[in-house]
Amino acid sequence: MAEPGEYHHSFTGELGGLWRRIGRPPNLICGVGFIAQGFDVSGFYRRAPDAADPRAAFIFEGVEDEIIGDFGLIGGGTAGIELDCLTTELGSPPNMLRLASSDGHSPMMLLVNEEFGVVPPNLGADVNPRVKADLAFGETASGGALFCTSSIAWCGSLSHNGYDNNISRITWNVLSRFLKDQDFST
Repeated sequence: MAEPGEYHHSFTGELGGLWRRIGRPPNLICGVGFIAQGFDVSGFYRRAPDAADPRAAFIFEGVEDEIIGDFGLIGGGTAGIELDCLTTELGSPPNMLRLASSDGHSPMMLLVNEEFGVVPPNLGADVNPRVKADLAFGETASGGALFCTSSIAWCGSLSHNGYDNNISRITWNVLSRFLKDQDFST
């Protein structure tokens, strides 16, 4: 909730604040939306069944690991600081694949305040299964695609082991495919 006088822009009078509260949740644009934050340790990703979908084969080329990113400069893992997840109720496209979800978070990784009204007792990752990041991919109607790492800490894992790791490989695979002059509908 905002303080009095903070809901409307002073110059235009337009409603301001969180995109979700003005009818444009980030899930509609980005595929995923903000779910949790914490600043102590970072978790890792565990592959989900959608990772085996042929549409995602290019993402995991050369990566056989079930656990992804259990290393990094930001809190010791790949999934940390701020986490995003797929939420179809908020507009995540139904064709998005949940390739992996994060795990290994501490009780200090908390559900963000836009996810609840009255403060419930189960905000932390240790007791709330909604507190996770989703590695996600999906094609758009125009032939493009979305790839969502869903974690600010992702970039802190790229340099691990001289850039020879599953996070760097996935990032390379995605960027290489997105640079091709070929749409995703073919």
